[in-house]
Amino acid sequence: MNLMKVFDWQERYAGRNIPYTDHELFDFDFPKTLTGKYLNEIAFPLGGIGTGCISVSGSGQLIDWEIFNRPNKGYRPDYTFFMLFAQSENEEPNFRVLEGRLQPPYQGYSHGAQMFKGFGFGPPREFGSGFLRMSECSFTGYFPFCRLDFADESLPIKVSTEAWSPFIPLNDEDSSLPVAIFDITLTNITEKKVKTTVALGLQNILGFPEFGKSESYWIDEGSHRGIVMTTHRHDQDSPRFGTMALLTPNDDITYQLNFAETHWFRATESLMDEFGTTGEFTGPKESVISPEGQAYVAHLGIKAELAPGESVTKTFVLAWLMPNFEKYWGERHVWKTYQGTKWESAKSVAEYVLENMPRLEGQTRKFADTFFSSTLPTYVLDAISSQMSILRTPTVTRLTDGILYGWEGCHVNHGCCEGTCTHVWSYAQTIAYLFPKLERDMREMDFAVNLRESDGHMQFRTELPPGTKAGHGFHAAADGQMGNVLRVYREWQLSGDDEWLKKMWTSVKKALEYAWVDWDKDKDGLLEGIHHNTLDIEYHGPETVCGSMYLSALRAGEEMARYLGDNESADEYRKVFESGKRLSDEMLFNGEYYYQRVPDGAEIPYQYGQGCIIDQVLGQWHARMYGLGDIYDPDHVKSAIASVFRYNFRDNFYNHHNPHRVYAINDDKGLLICTWPKGGRPKRSVTYAFECMIGFEYQVGAHLIYEGFLREGLSVCKAIRDRHDGYKRNPYNEFECGSHYARSMSNYSYLLALSGFRYSAPEKTIYFNPVICKDDFQCFFSVEGAWGIIKQRKTNYGKVITIKVVGGGMEINKLVSGDITVDNNDMIMVGSDTLEIPIIC
Repeated sequence: MNLMKVFDWQERYAGRNIPYTDHELFDFDFPKTLTGKYLNEIAFPLGGIGTGCISVSGSGQLIDWEIFNRPNKGYRPDYTFFMLFAQSENEEPNFRVLEGRLQPPYQGYSHGAQMFKGFGFGPPREFGSGFLRMSECSFTGYFPFCRLDFADESLPIKVSTEAWSPFIPLNDEDSSLPVAIFDITLTNITEKKVKTTVALGLQNILGFPEFGKSESYWIDEGSHRGIVMTTHRHDQDSPRFGTMALLTPNDDITYQLNFAETHWFRATESLMDEFGTTGEFTGPKESVISPEGQAYVAHLGIKAELAPGESVTKTFVLAWLMPNFEKYWGERHVWKTYQGTKWESAKSVAEYVLENMPRLEGQTRKFADTFFSSTLPTYVLDAISSQMSILRTPTVTRLTDGILYGWEGCHVNHGCCEGTCTHVWSYAQTIAYLFPKLERDMREMDFAVNLRESDGHMQFRTELPPGTKAGHGFHAAADGQMGNVLRVYREWQLSGDDEWLKKMWTSVKKALEYAWVDWDKDKDGLLEGIHHNTLDIEYHGPETVCGSMYLSALRAGEEMARYLGDNESADEYRKVFESGKRLSDEMLFNGEYYYQRVPDGAEIPYQYGQGCIIDQVLGQWHARMYGLGDIYDPDHVKSAIASVFRYNFRDNFYNHHNPHRVYAINDDKGLLICTWPKGGRPKRSVTYAFECMIGFEYQVGAHLIYEGFLREGLSVCKAIRDRHDGYKRNPYNEFECGSHYARSMSNYSYLLALSGFRYSAPEKTIYFNPVICKDDFQCFFSVEGAWGIIKQRKTNYGKVITIKVVGGGMEINKLVSGDITVDNNDMIMVGSDTLEIPIIC
């Protein structure tokens, strides 16, 4: 690609060196295939929205079985791995575990109390660690799919495994299926016939961690067959109750429901001596129930005979259903999960998937193809798509009525910071665009249970069990509460649902005007009152982190009020906004960036004072995405966001002391939460100041692009993805306070900033103004009711913008591209799903 045509747009520079070359920043070679050491930390989550997940490692292991309605990092069932038998005509049989070769260390696992295994006993034999593996392995991730390619010079076949789960924009039902699908392609690379079997073991871990009295049985329904698992130890209302199913549509199979013998090493020996030499399982075929405390292992193999050069694809569908959620902290409560209300068992889930496989795979692949056709840099596409996987992890669950509920992230075996915390989740953008109904439902629940009717105070964490009213025993979070107001505006803009806005408006007004009860009692637009925020402390005195959120919320409030005919409120919001904008620029801008005015003479811990804080124009970022205009003087905003990059971005951390949490180290690059370039750091300065936190970084990076700092903004994104390169850290687990941290979904704003895309459903207007590849640009889009691709192509007379709807439908009366506005009289329909808009310029 001609780089001059890619990056011919950059309005300004931030005043420090760009840490990457243009060839590194404008890399469009997607997807990337990883090998060698870059496979080490990969764990790709499979599952549905709120269902928990099973992850595929970079070498093909099935790891981190987090299907029990809580995190469960590091857990792997015994003997649950893919195996391969292959035998050429008149040749010796070959047996492999279908994984890449194990990498050091080889001392054994060191966590947990273990006897005769673990540390000092080597890699576990229960994982087939001593068996031969494939000599070549590579991993390619293109969420919602990943592909592992295996080869071994001593084998007559090569193997490719594509693992996926349904993920379809606007279709939260099919995207919430608790299922993992493995399509395994076997290719004969010889000139002889080859007999082969690919198999998967599955331990019946139902009841975890209280094993025993679990049953595995065989079914054959004509169109599909396989192994179904249940438990008789736990009743159907118990949080330990659940079912699993391993089914296939293929008909040439072999199976066993348990090992015939397990004494000493007979289980692993039977895999080597029986399956490994014949490709057949000879263990019990009758239904079996395990003794108390034991979990039996079943195996399903799919057989094939391949002519020279022939390829076949065999499919495994692994489903689970744990229908009862347990509040495992504080006072215990149990309730049905959303999936538990929809599905009778894992068998019914797997059968639904098999019956609808062409549609589910077709729509999921259409989404992936459309998304990755975007002319955005490789690492941007990788960042946005990889963190969509957060929705598959225990960071989220779906409550009985389907409402999405989230933690901030995940501990190893416990959710981290419950309550869909508003001051974290208000950064996240992905769900609002891909699954807008889920976002609207979250807004409704938040205002229904967390708003204090008397004054508008909002609790920023939603309590469980579902329906619990807030206790209001702590500060409201100013950034989170104003974020709620902004997100109602966002949801309305994306949906155009006026009735929904009317229903929400009284509560939204109370939430917005709570600022006048507690934080801005004189209505001058500055937050002088003590206000809690996402750094888990209270700011004392006016500043622009929460202050900019307040001003943006006032603008959103004004727009909503005026639309609904509440002009008195709209006028008042505008008056307070204008005052706050003026005073902030006069009192809180030091010529380079915005700072905090700590009350004179007060020695208050955890303030940032004269510091250059990462989120100082957070509200302006929201305003750019939602079309709310300038919150502060635009030149001041550009100077401020440039200062964050100039002073807070580090090219490495070799000379940086960090007494806080360590999310960047050594040769990593990243943005610090706060620095004091002009001196004056308080002795007990703001929390987390010395850290890099990814969700904040993404927000700043996208905002840099909005303000004209293209390379700087891209550098922030690339620095994050370089830290999560598969060698140092997992590309599918960006962590802040725990794994799969929700704030990382702020990265969807990169797509919005680089494309200039915004849709106002009330106006039926698309705004579109790409800043890279302007002569030949295309980008995925998704809004309420429709998703697809929007393109811009240079012509002799100007440019042509093409909007192709891939799924759903939308109304467009107007398109705004830069300074040019085109109404629907000048739009040309091409077929039933494509609109062409010629623009003369």
